[in-house]
Amino acid sequence: MKRPWTADLGDGTYRNPVLNADWSDPDVVTVGEDHYLTASSFGRFPGLPLLHSRDLVNWTLVGHALDRLEPASDFVVPRHDCGVWAPSIRHHAGRFWIFWGDPDHGVQQVNAERVEGPWTAPHLVKAGKGLIDACPLWDEETGEAYLVHAWAKSRSGVKNRLTGHRMSPDGRELLDEGTTLIDGDTLPGWFTLEGPKLYRHDGWFWILAPAGGVETGWQGAFRSRDFFGPYEERVVLQQGRTDVNGPHQGGWVRTAAGEDWFLHFQSRGAYGRVVHLQPMRWEDGWPVIGDAGEPVSVHRKPAAPEQPVTAPAFDDDFPGGRHGGQWQWTADPGPGWAKEHDGDGLRLACVPTAYAHDLRMLPNVLVQRLPAEEFTVEVDLALDSAVPGANAGLAVLGDAFSWIGLEAGPDGSPLLVHRHAEGVAEHERDAAHPRPAPGGKATLRIEVTAGARCRFHADTGDGFRPSGQVFAATPRRWVGALLGLFATAPAGTGPAGHAHVTAFRTGA
Repeated sequence: MKRPWTADLGDGTYRNPVLNADWSDPDVVTVGEDHYLTASSFGRFPGLPLLHSRDLVNWTLVGHALDRLEPASDFVVPRHDCGVWAPSIRHHAGRFWIFWGDPDHGVQQVNAERVEGPWTAPHLVKAGKGLIDACPLWDEETGEAYLVHAWAKSRSGVKNRLTGHRMSPDGRELLDEGTTLIDGDTLPGWFTLEGPKLYRHDGWFWILAPAGGVETGWQGAFRSRDFFGPYEERVVLQQGRTDVNGPHQGGWVRTAAGEDWFLHFQSRGAYGRVVHLQPMRWEDGWPVIGDAGEPVSVHRKPAAPEQPVTAPAFDDDFPGGRHGGQWQWTADPGPGWAKEHDGDGLRLACVPTAYAHDLRMLPNVLVQRLPAEEFTVEVDLALDSAVPGANAGLAVLGDAFSWIGLEAGPDGSPLLVHRHAEGVAEHERDAAHPRPAPGGKATLRIEVTAGARCRFHADTGDGFRPSGQVFAATPRRWVGALLGLFATAPAGTGPAGHAHVTAFRTGA
Protein backbone atom coordinates (compact mmCIF):
# COMPACT_ATOMS: atom_id res chain seq x y z
CA MET A 1 0.00 0.00 0.00
CA LYS A 2 1.28 3.46 -0.86
CA ARG A 3 1.63 6.33 1.58
CA PRO A 4 -1.82 7.90 2.07
CA TRP A 5 -0.80 11.57 1.91
CA THR A 6 2.14 13.81 1.08
CA ALA A 7 1.97 17.58 0.95
CA ASP A 8 5.02 18.12 -1.27
CA LEU A 9 3.86 18.00 -4.91
CA GLY A 10 7.43 17.60 -6.19
CA ASP A 11 7.35 20.61 -8.51
CA GLY A 12 8.32 23.35 -6.07
CA THR A 13 4.79 23.65 -4.68
CA TYR A 14 2.88 22.11 -1.79
CA ARG A 15 -0.77 21.43 -1.00
CA ASN A 16 -2.58 21.92 2.27
CA PRO A 17 -2.82 20.45 4.77
CA VAL A 18 0.93 19.92 5.18
CA LEU A 19 0.17 17.60 8.13
CA ASN A 20 -3.01 15.74 7.28
CA ALA A 21 -3.61 14.29 10.74
CA ASP A 22 -4.57 15.42 14.23
CA TRP A 23 -1.54 17.49 15.24
CA SER A 24 -3.80 19.68 17.34
CA ASP A 25 -2.99 23.30 18.31
CA PRO A 26 0.43 23.40 16.58
CA ASP A 27 3.23 25.77 17.48
CA VAL A 28 6.56 26.12 15.72
CA VAL A 29 10.00 27.61 16.28
CA THR A 30 12.90 28.14 13.87
CA VAL A 31 16.52 27.62 14.88
CA GLY A 32 18.93 28.31 12.02
CA GLU A 33 17.64 26.35 9.02
CA ASP A 34 15.65 23.90 11.15
CA HIS A 35 11.99 24.15 12.16
CA TYR A 36 10.50 22.32 15.15
CA LEU A 37 6.80 21.81 15.82
CA THR A 38 4.92 20.59 18.87
CA ALA A 39 1.20 20.02 19.44
CA SER A 40 -1.38 19.19 22.08
CA SER A 41 -1.14 15.63 23.40
CA PHE A 42 -3.88 15.86 26.06
CA GLY A 43 -3.73 12.79 28.35
CA ARG A 44 -1.73 10.49 26.05
CA PHE A 45 1.78 9.15 26.75
CA PRO A 46 4.41 10.07 25.78
CA GLY A 47 3.29 13.68 25.42
CA LEU A 48 4.39 16.81 23.58
CA PRO A 49 5.32 15.35 20.17
CA LEU A 50 8.30 16.93 18.44
CA LEU A 51 8.43 17.21 14.66
CA HIS A 52 11.30 18.49 12.51
CA SER A 53 11.43 20.04 9.03
CA ARG A 54 13.84 22.02 6.88
CA ASP A 55 11.13 23.46 4.60
CA LEU A 56 7.90 23.62 6.71
CA VAL A 57 6.28 21.15 4.30
CA ASN A 58 8.02 17.80 4.82
CA TRP A 59 7.91 16.78 8.48
CA THR A 60 9.24 13.85 10.51
CA LEU A 61 8.52 12.90 14.10
CA VAL A 62 11.77 13.04 16.09
CA GLY A 63 10.55 12.38 19.63
CA HIS A 64 8.49 13.60 22.57
CA ALA A 65 9.34 16.07 25.31
CA LEU A 66 7.13 14.61 28.05
CA ASP A 67 7.54 11.14 29.54
CA ARG A 68 4.84 11.60 32.13
CA LEU A 69 2.30 14.14 33.32
CA GLU A 70 2.07 15.52 36.83
CA PRO A 71 0.46 14.81 39.20
CA ALA A 72 1.07 11.24 38.01
CA SER A 73 -1.82 9.85 40.09
CA ASP A 74 -4.29 11.76 37.90
CA PHE A 75 -3.18 10.05 34.69
CA VAL A 76 -3.17 6.34 35.57
CA VAL A 77 -6.61 6.21 33.93
CA PRO A 78 -7.59 7.72 30.57
CA ARG A 79 -8.28 11.45 30.63
CA HIS A 80 -8.75 11.91 26.92
CA ASP A 81 -9.54 15.64 26.91
CA CYS A 82 -7.28 16.74 29.78
CA GLY A 83 -3.53 17.13 30.24
CA VAL A 84 -1.53 19.10 27.67
CA TRP A 85 -3.53 21.88 25.98
CA ALA A 86 -2.03 24.10 23.24
CA PRO A 87 1.72 24.14 24.01
CA SER A 88 4.16 26.84 22.87
CA ILE A 89 7.73 26.03 21.83
CA ARG A 90 10.54 28.60 21.96
CA HIS A 91 14.36 28.68 21.80
CA HIS A 92 16.17 30.95 24.26
CA ALA A 93 19.62 31.03 25.88
CA GLY A 94 20.71 27.92 24.01
CA ARG A 95 17.74 25.85 25.16
CA PHE A 96 14.38 24.71 23.83
CA TRP A 97 11.41 25.59 26.03
CA ILE A 98 7.84 24.28 25.94
CA PHE A 99 5.09 25.86 28.03
CA TRP A 100 1.50 24.62 28.19
CA GLY A 101 -1.63 24.98 30.24
CA ASP A 102 -3.16 21.97 31.98
CA PRO A 103 -6.76 23.10 32.59
CA ASP A 104 -6.98 21.22 35.89
CA HIS A 105 -3.58 22.08 37.37
CA GLY A 106 -2.01 25.18 35.82
CA VAL A 107 0.82 26.40 33.61
CA GLN A 108 3.77 24.02 33.27
CA GLN A 109 7.06 23.98 31.37
CA VAL A 110 9.87 21.68 30.32
CA ASN A 111 13.18 22.57 28.66
CA ALA A 112 16.20 20.92 27.04
CA GLU A 113 19.49 21.85 25.41
CA ARG A 114 18.73 19.60 22.41
CA VAL A 115 15.32 18.87 20.95
CA GLU A 116 16.14 15.15 21.22
CA GLY A 117 16.47 15.64 24.98
CA PRO A 118 16.90 14.88 27.73
CA TRP A 119 14.04 17.17 28.75
CA THR A 120 13.56 18.37 32.31
CA ALA A 121 10.72 17.10 34.48
CA PRO A 122 7.54 19.22 34.29
CA HIS A 123 7.72 22.34 36.43
CA LEU A 124 4.55 24.06 37.63
CA VAL A 125 4.96 27.76 36.85
CA LYS A 126 1.48 28.89 37.94
CA ALA A 127 -1.04 26.74 39.76
CA GLY A 128 -4.73 27.19 39.12
CA LYS A 129 -7.87 25.96 37.41
CA GLY A 130 -8.64 26.91 33.83
CA LEU A 131 -5.20 28.31 32.93
CA ILE A 132 -4.61 27.27 29.31
CA ASP A 133 -2.67 28.05 26.13
CA ALA A 134 0.41 29.51 27.82
CA CYS A 135 3.14 31.23 25.79
CA PRO A 136 6.41 32.84 27.00
CA LEU A 137 8.47 35.67 25.54
CA TRP A 138 12.03 36.64 26.31
CA ASP A 139 12.48 40.22 25.10
CA GLU A 140 15.99 40.35 23.68
CA GLU A 141 15.89 44.16 23.61
CA THR A 142 15.28 44.69 27.34
CA GLY A 143 16.14 41.36 28.95
CA GLU A 144 12.62 41.14 30.41
CA ALA A 145 10.57 37.94 30.25
CA TYR A 146 6.79 37.64 29.95
CA LEU A 147 4.03 35.05 29.78
CA VAL A 148 0.50 35.20 28.40
CA HIS A 149 -2.29 32.64 28.82
CA ALA A 150 -5.99 32.15 28.12
CA TRP A 151 -8.82 30.75 30.24
CA ALA A 152 -11.07 27.67 30.08
CA LYS A 153 -14.56 28.58 31.28
CA SER A 154 -15.30 24.92 32.12
CA ARG A 155 -12.80 25.13 35.01
CA SER A 156 -12.60 28.82 35.90
CA GLY A 157 -15.87 30.40 34.82
CA VAL A 158 -13.78 32.82 32.74
CA LYS A 159 -13.25 32.91 28.95
CA ASN A 160 -12.63 35.34 26.10
CA ARG A 161 -9.76 36.93 28.02
CA LEU A 162 -5.96 36.94 27.77
CA THR A 163 -3.88 37.46 30.91
CA GLY A 164 -0.24 38.60 30.97
CA HIS A 165 2.53 38.31 33.57
CA ARG A 166 6.10 39.32 34.02
CA MET A 167 8.18 36.14 34.32
CA SER A 168 11.56 35.37 35.84
CA PRO A 169 14.26 34.99 33.14
CA ASP A 170 14.77 31.35 34.14
CA GLY A 171 11.14 30.62 33.24
CA ARG A 172 10.32 29.12 36.63
CA GLU A 173 8.06 31.69 38.28
CA LEU A 174 5.76 34.62 37.58
CA LEU A 175 6.56 37.97 39.15
CA ASP A 176 3.08 39.49 39.50
CA GLU A 177 -0.58 38.54 39.96
CA GLY A 178 -1.40 39.00 36.29
CA THR A 179 -3.10 41.69 34.22
CA THR A 180 -5.87 41.38 31.67
CA LEU A 181 -4.18 42.33 28.41
CA ILE A 182 -7.17 41.81 26.13
CA ASP A 183 -10.80 41.39 27.17
CA GLY A 184 -12.68 39.94 24.21
CA ASP A 185 -15.99 40.99 25.76
CA THR A 186 -15.08 44.61 24.97
CA LEU A 187 -14.48 43.86 21.27
CA PRO A 188 -17.71 43.85 19.23
CA GLY A 189 -18.28 40.45 17.65
CA TRP A 190 -15.31 38.72 19.32
CA PHE A 191 -15.87 35.60 21.40
CA THR A 192 -13.86 32.58 22.58
CA LEU A 193 -10.56 34.47 22.39
CA GLU A 194 -7.82 31.95 23.26
CA GLY A 195 -4.62 30.27 22.03
CA PRO A 196 -2.31 33.33 22.26
CA LYS A 197 1.20 33.33 20.81
CA LEU A 198 3.45 36.17 21.97
CA TYR A 199 6.13 37.85 19.82
CA ARG A 200 8.27 41.00 19.60
CA HIS A 201 8.53 42.58 16.15
CA ASP A 202 9.38 46.02 14.77
CA GLY A 203 9.17 47.67 18.18
CA TRP A 204 5.73 46.17 18.97
CA PHE A 205 4.51 43.44 21.26
CA TRP A 206 2.40 41.10 19.15
CA ILE A 207 -0.19 38.58 20.27
CA LEU A 208 -1.49 36.30 17.53
CA ALA A 209 -4.65 34.69 18.89
CA PRO A 210 -7.72 32.94 17.46
CA ALA A 211 -11.34 33.68 18.31
CA GLY A 212 -14.81 32.61 17.21
CA GLY A 213 -14.60 28.92 18.12
CA VAL A 214 -12.73 25.91 16.83
CA GLU A 215 -15.10 25.04 13.98
CA THR A 216 -16.00 28.52 12.75
CA GLY A 217 -13.49 31.07 13.99
CA TRP A 218 -10.77 33.33 12.65
CA GLN A 219 -7.20 34.42 13.41
CA GLY A 220 -6.62 37.74 15.13
CA ALA A 221 -3.52 39.87 15.53
CA PHE A 222 -3.04 42.34 18.41
CA ARG A 223 -0.25 44.87 18.85
CA SER A 224 0.91 47.30 21.52
CA ARG A 225 4.02 49.35 22.21
CA ASP A 226 3.83 48.20 25.83
CA PHE A 227 3.36 44.60 26.96
CA PHE A 228 0.53 45.59 29.30
CA GLY A 229 -1.34 47.42 26.53
CA PRO A 230 -3.50 48.91 25.29
CA TYR A 231 -3.72 46.60 22.25
CA GLU A 232 -5.30 47.28 18.89
CA GLU A 233 -6.66 44.36 16.89
CA ARG A 234 -7.23 43.13 13.35
CA VAL A 235 -8.56 39.92 11.75
CA VAL A 236 -5.71 38.53 9.63
CA LEU A 237 -7.02 35.12 8.48
CA GLN A 238 -10.55 33.83 7.95
CA GLN A 239 -12.39 31.24 5.86
CA GLY A 240 -13.75 33.69 3.31
CA ARG A 241 -14.61 31.98 0.03
CA THR A 242 -12.61 28.82 0.80
CA ASP A 243 -13.68 25.48 2.29
CA VAL A 244 -11.14 25.78 5.14
CA ASN A 245 -13.38 26.30 8.16
CA GLY A 246 -12.16 28.00 11.33
CA PRO A 247 -8.61 28.64 10.11
CA HIS A 248 -6.73 29.67 13.22
CA GLN A 249 -4.46 28.95 16.20
CA GLY A 250 -0.89 28.31 15.31
CA GLY A 251 2.52 29.92 15.09
CA TRP A 252 4.50 32.43 13.02
CA VAL A 253 8.07 31.77 11.94
CA ARG A 254 10.67 33.69 9.93
CA THR A 255 12.91 31.35 7.98
CA ALA A 256 16.66 31.61 7.42
CA ALA A 257 15.82 33.00 3.97
CA GLY A 258 13.90 35.85 5.60
CA GLU A 259 10.43 34.64 4.61
CA ASP A 260 7.45 34.74 6.99
CA TRP A 261 5.06 31.79 7.28
CA PHE A 262 2.16 30.83 9.53
CA LEU A 263 1.15 27.29 10.54
CA HIS A 264 -2.38 26.79 11.88
CA PHE A 265 -5.03 24.12 12.26
CA GLN A 266 -8.37 23.32 10.66
CA SER A 267 -10.85 21.27 12.70
CA ARG A 268 -12.19 18.35 10.63
CA GLY A 269 -14.41 16.35 12.96
CA ALA A 270 -13.30 12.74 13.41
CA TYR A 271 -10.01 13.51 11.63
CA GLY A 272 -9.09 16.03 14.33
CA ARG A 273 -7.16 19.24 13.75
CA VAL A 274 -5.04 19.08 10.59
CA VAL A 275 -2.21 21.57 9.97
CA HIS A 276 -2.04 24.12 7.14
CA LEU A 277 0.87 26.32 6.06
CA GLN A 278 0.15 29.89 4.93
CA PRO A 279 2.46 32.49 3.40
CA MET A 280 2.67 35.65 5.47
CA ARG A 281 3.81 39.18 4.69
CA TRP A 282 3.73 42.57 6.39
CA GLU A 283 1.68 45.44 5.00
CA ASP A 284 1.18 48.82 6.69
CA GLY A 285 2.63 47.38 9.88
CA TRP A 286 0.24 44.40 10.07
CA PRO A 287 0.60 40.74 9.08
CA VAL A 288 -1.31 39.54 6.01
CA ILE A 289 -1.73 35.75 6.08
CA GLY A 290 -2.61 33.47 3.16
CA ASP A 291 -4.04 34.96 -0.02
CA ALA A 292 -5.16 38.42 1.17
CA GLY A 293 -6.33 36.92 4.45
CA GLU A 294 -7.86 33.69 3.11
CA PRO A 295 -6.23 30.22 3.24
CA VAL A 296 -4.31 28.91 0.23
CA SER A 297 -4.78 25.37 -1.03
CA VAL A 298 -1.65 25.13 -3.23
CA HIS A 299 1.36 27.46 -3.05
CA ARG A 300 5.06 27.59 -3.79
CA LYS A 301 7.19 26.02 -1.10
CA PRO A 302 9.31 28.11 1.29
CA ALA A 303 12.80 28.92 0.03
CA ALA A 304 14.91 26.27 1.79
CA PRO A 305 17.47 23.52 1.20
CA GLU A 306 16.09 20.51 -0.65
CA GLN A 307 14.48 17.93 1.59
CA PRO A 308 13.18 14.46 0.72
CA VAL A 309 9.42 14.17 0.33
CA THR A 310 8.28 12.75 3.63
CA ALA A 311 5.55 12.73 6.28
CA PRO A 312 5.37 11.41 9.86
CA ALA A 313 5.44 7.60 9.93
CA PHE A 314 2.28 5.54 10.46
CA ASP A 315 3.45 2.04 9.42
CA ASP A 316 5.26 -0.14 11.93
CA ASP A 317 6.99 -3.54 11.88
CA PHE A 318 7.69 -3.26 15.64
CA PRO A 319 11.39 -4.20 15.35
CA GLY A 320 12.72 -5.91 18.44
CA GLY A 321 9.23 -5.85 19.92
CA ARG A 322 9.28 -2.06 20.24
CA HIS A 323 6.63 0.26 18.85
CA GLY A 324 7.49 3.41 16.90
CA GLY A 325 7.21 6.96 18.20
CA GLN A 326 3.89 7.50 16.39
CA TRP A 327 2.17 5.38 19.06
CA GLN A 328 0.95 6.67 22.43
CA TRP A 329 -0.79 5.03 25.39
CA THR A 330 -4.15 6.37 26.53
CA ALA A 331 -2.81 6.73 30.10
CA ASP A 332 0.49 6.49 31.98
CA PRO A 333 1.77 3.05 30.87
CA GLY A 334 2.04 0.22 33.37
CA PRO A 335 4.90 -2.29 33.54
CA GLY A 336 4.64 -5.24 31.21
CA TRP A 337 1.92 -3.92 28.90
CA ALA A 338 4.26 -4.30 25.92
CA LYS A 339 7.23 -6.67 26.17
CA GLU A 340 10.39 -6.43 24.11
CA HIS A 341 11.62 -9.67 22.54
CA ASP A 342 13.88 -11.01 19.83
CA GLY A 343 12.55 -10.48 16.33
CA ASP A 344 9.82 -8.23 15.01
CA GLY A 345 6.26 -7.79 16.19
CA LEU A 346 4.60 -6.24 19.21
CA ARG A 347 3.76 -8.46 22.19
CA LEU A 348 0.87 -7.01 24.19
CA ALA A 349 -0.03 -8.55 27.55
CA CYS A 350 -3.73 -9.35 28.01
CA VAL A 351 -4.16 -7.01 30.97
CA PRO A 352 -6.95 -8.07 33.38
CA THR A 353 -9.44 -5.26 33.96
CA ALA A 354 -12.98 -4.59 35.12
CA TYR A 355 -13.42 -2.34 32.07
CA ALA A 356 -12.92 -4.87 29.28
CA HIS A 357 -16.41 -3.94 28.05
CA ASP A 358 -15.43 -0.35 27.19
CA LEU A 359 -12.23 0.64 25.36
CA ARG A 360 -12.75 4.27 26.35
CA MET A 361 -12.01 3.31 29.95
CA LEU A 362 -8.86 1.29 29.25
CA PRO A 363 -5.42 2.82 29.91
CA ASN A 364 -3.61 0.07 27.96
CA VAL A 365 -4.73 1.04 24.46
CA LEU A 366 -1.88 1.93 22.10
CA VAL A 367 -3.14 4.63 19.74
CA GLN A 368 -2.12 6.79 16.80
CA ARG A 369 -3.79 9.42 14.63
CA LEU A 370 -5.90 8.78 11.54
CA PRO A 371 -3.37 9.26 8.72
CA ALA A 372 -5.57 10.74 5.96
CA GLU A 373 -9.16 11.36 4.90
CA GLU A 374 -9.33 8.07 2.99
CA PHE A 375 -7.04 5.14 3.77
CA THR A 376 -6.78 1.45 4.56
CA VAL A 377 -5.12 0.01 7.64
CA GLU A 378 -4.13 -3.63 7.91
CA VAL A 379 -2.47 -5.67 10.66
CA ASP A 380 -1.69 -9.31 11.47
CA LEU A 381 -2.84 -10.49 14.91
CA ALA A 382 -2.34 -13.70 16.92
CA LEU A 383 -3.87 -14.38 20.34
CA ASP A 384 -1.98 -16.67 22.69
CA SER A 385 -4.51 -17.13 25.48
CA ALA A 386 -7.10 -19.73 26.43
CA VAL A 387 -8.54 -17.62 29.27
CA PRO A 388 -12.24 -17.16 28.43
CA GLY A 389 -12.89 -13.53 27.55
CA ALA A 390 -9.24 -12.62 26.88
CA ASN A 391 -9.14 -10.62 23.66
CA ALA A 392 -7.12 -8.31 21.45
CA GLY A 393 -7.90 -6.22 18.44
CA LEU A 394 -7.67 -3.26 16.10
CA ALA A 395 -9.97 -0.35 16.98
CA VAL A 396 -11.26 3.02 15.84
CA LEU A 397 -11.71 4.95 19.06
CA GLY A 398 -13.57 8.19 19.85
CA ASP A 399 -16.77 9.05 21.72
CA ALA A 400 -18.05 5.94 19.95
CA PHE A 401 -15.79 3.01 19.10
CA SER A 402 -15.64 -0.15 17.06
CA TRP A 403 -13.05 -2.93 17.01
CA ILE A 404 -12.36 -6.24 15.33
CA GLY A 405 -10.08 -8.91 16.71
CA LEU A 406 -9.70 -12.25 18.46
CA GLU A 407 -11.19 -13.55 21.71
CA ALA A 408 -10.90 -16.77 23.67
CA GLY A 409 -14.41 -18.26 23.78
CA PRO A 410 -16.11 -19.94 26.76
CA ASP A 411 -14.10 -23.14 26.14
CA GLY A 412 -10.89 -21.23 25.37
CA SER A 413 -11.08 -21.73 21.60
CA PRO A 414 -10.28 -18.65 19.52
CA LEU A 415 -13.04 -16.65 17.87
CA LEU A 416 -13.08 -13.69 15.50
CA VAL A 417 -15.21 -10.99 17.11
CA HIS A 418 -16.37 -7.53 16.02
CA ARG A 419 -17.81 -5.16 18.63
CA HIS A 420 -18.91 -1.54 18.89
CA ALA A 421 -20.43 1.01 21.26
CA GLU A 422 -22.30 4.23 20.54
CA GLY A 423 -21.23 7.44 22.22
CA VAL A 424 -24.04 7.16 24.79
CA ALA A 425 -23.54 3.42 25.40
CA GLU A 426 -21.80 2.20 28.55
CA HIS A 427 -21.11 -1.29 27.25
CA GLU A 428 -19.97 -2.67 23.91
CA ARG A 429 -21.99 -5.22 21.98
CA ASP A 430 -21.50 -7.43 18.94
CA ALA A 431 -21.35 -5.69 15.57
CA ALA A 432 -21.29 -9.09 13.81
CA HIS A 433 -21.72 -12.72 14.85
CA PRO A 434 -18.53 -14.30 16.26
CA ARG A 435 -16.95 -17.01 14.13
CA PRO A 436 -14.09 -19.48 14.60
CA ALA A 437 -10.54 -18.28 14.04
CA PRO A 438 -8.42 -21.40 13.41
CA GLY A 439 -5.05 -21.23 15.13
CA GLY A 440 -5.96 -17.99 16.89
CA LYS A 441 -4.70 -15.89 13.97
CA ALA A 442 -6.27 -13.28 11.71
CA THR A 443 -5.38 -10.44 9.38
CA LEU A 444 -7.52 -7.42 10.16
CA ARG A 445 -8.38 -4.58 7.81
CA ILE A 446 -10.28 -1.30 8.14
CA GLU A 447 -11.15 0.69 5.02
CA VAL A 448 -11.86 4.36 5.77
CA THR A 449 -13.65 6.56 3.23
CA ALA A 450 -14.67 10.23 3.23
CA GLY A 451 -16.50 11.26 6.37
CA ALA A 452 -14.43 8.77 8.42
CA ARG A 453 -16.80 5.94 7.48
CA CYS A 454 -15.12 2.69 8.44
CA ARG A 455 -15.71 -0.75 6.93
CA PHE A 456 -14.19 -3.68 8.85
CA HIS A 457 -12.80 -6.88 7.26
CA ALA A 458 -10.96 -9.96 8.50
CA ASP A 459 -9.13 -12.93 6.98
CA THR A 460 -8.95 -16.02 9.21
CA GLY A 461 -7.44 -18.20 6.50
CA ASP A 462 -10.21 -18.20 3.90
CA GLY A 463 -9.77 -14.72 2.42
CA PHE A 464 -11.01 -11.31 3.50
CA ARG A 465 -14.66 -11.07 4.43
CA PRO A 466 -16.53 -7.88 5.43
CA SER A 467 -17.82 -7.69 9.00
CA GLY A 468 -20.76 -5.76 10.39
CA GLN A 469 -22.19 -2.46 9.25
CA VAL A 470 -20.31 0.69 8.25
CA PHE A 471 -19.12 2.53 11.37
CA ALA A 472 -18.93 6.33 11.31
CA ALA A 473 -15.96 7.36 13.44
CA THR A 474 -16.48 10.17 15.94
CA PRO A 475 -14.06 12.49 17.74
CA ARG A 476 -13.93 13.05 21.43
CA ARG A 477 -14.54 16.62 22.58
CA TRP A 478 -11.11 18.00 21.66
CA VAL A 479 -9.45 14.89 20.21
CA GLY A 480 -9.88 13.34 16.78
CA ALA A 481 -10.68 9.66 16.41
CA LEU A 482 -7.71 7.32 16.91
CA LEU A 483 -6.56 3.96 15.61
CA GLY A 484 -5.88 1.62 18.52
CA LEU A 485 -4.29 -1.72 19.39
CA PHE A 486 -5.08 -3.43 22.68
CA ALA A 487 -5.11 -6.71 24.59
CA THR A 488 -7.17 -7.34 27.71
CA ALA A 489 -8.83 -9.99 29.89
CA PRO A 490 -11.62 -10.13 32.49
CA ALA A 491 -10.74 -8.98 36.00
CA GLY A 492 -9.45 -11.56 38.45
CA THR A 493 -8.04 -13.93 35.86
CA GLY A 494 -4.37 -13.44 36.76
CA PRO A 495 -1.84 -13.93 33.94
CA ALA A 496 -3.93 -14.23 30.80
CA GLY A 497 -1.43 -14.63 27.98
CA HIS A 498 -0.65 -12.12 25.28
CA ALA A 499 -1.35 -10.98 21.74
CA HIS A 500 1.24 -10.71 18.98
CA VAL A 501 0.84 -7.87 16.46
CA THR A 502 2.88 -7.66 13.25
CA ALA A 503 3.05 -5.71 9.99
CA PHE A 504 0.91 -2.65 10.78
CA ARG A 505 0.31 -0.96 7.42
CA THR A 506 -1.58 2.11 6.24
CA GLY A 507 -2.13 3.14 2.64
CA ALA A 508 -4.46 4.76 0.15
